Amino acid sequence: MLAEILNQNRRASPLVHCMTNYVTANDCANLLLASGASPIMADDLDEVAEITAACHALVLNMGTPSPRKFEAMLKAGQAANKLGHPVVLDPVGVGGSQLRKQAAQRLLQNVRVAVIRGNASEITTLVQGSMAHRGVDVDEAEQPSPQAALELARQLAHATGAVVVLTGAVDFVTDGRAAYRVMNGQTMMRAVTGTGCQLSALIGAYVSANPGKLLEAALAAVCAMGLCGEIAHSRLAPPDGNASYRNYIIDAMYNLTPDQLEKGAKYEIY
Repeated sequence: MLAEILNQNRRASPLVHCMTNYVTANDCANLLLASGASPIMADDLDEVAEITAACHALVLNMGTPSPRKFEAMLKAGQAANKLGHPVVLDPVGVGGSQLRKQAAQRLLQNVRVAVIRGNASEITTLVQGSMAHRGVDVDEAEQPSPQAALELARQLAHATGAVVVLTGAVDFVTDGRAAYRVMNGQTMMRAVTGTGCQLSALIGAYVSANPGKLLEAALAAVCAMGLCGEIAHSRLAPPDGNASYRNYIIDAMYNLTPDQLEKGAKYEIY
């Protein structure tokens, strides 16, 4: 199943409109290229609808917010909905400020989102409205149990109609009914800024290239990203650090084969 999703992404080579943050834009673009997709980044209010119309998917990443950017995201999201293009929401640091929280609520009220990808703190904020104070990172002291994390993801999926990808030490992918637990990944990925943003961009590519397989495509993206983190870590030599590791992740995505993904994916129905 996962091998075919990867193959289809490379055959289709979808163009993904990433309205992402300036911290991770370059890495998201390079990861998409490595996966076989193509990126375009545009966030000006006067062109986002036109750019979205030329693309196959839209990824809305809230990492570096501003009121004008959120207006542009809203406009792009509504344009994507009219065209039937999947929208992926990455509510980066949504619990860190009222600006982010209110913007995310407005987006979810006015844009039909196909996939929401966030960590436990972000998903908790979207479900319960609580606020966190560790920026974009998970507060380890408040990390929910696996069962509690999955319940939060399911609640958000039911409330929004989206597939929810909750990432952490263990990842969950659910549409509110079926759920997968993913054990791929490497702890050093936390030392690289933007691996979550890259995953959200990859989800956008995979779901657009595999219409009708939303849950499976999101699962494949999560497994692929985690597996690439594992492969990249195996390449590290003693002088290497997180900068080398970032590049090795992108290399691993470029060289990832369908057979590697099918055999290396660690997931289970949960």
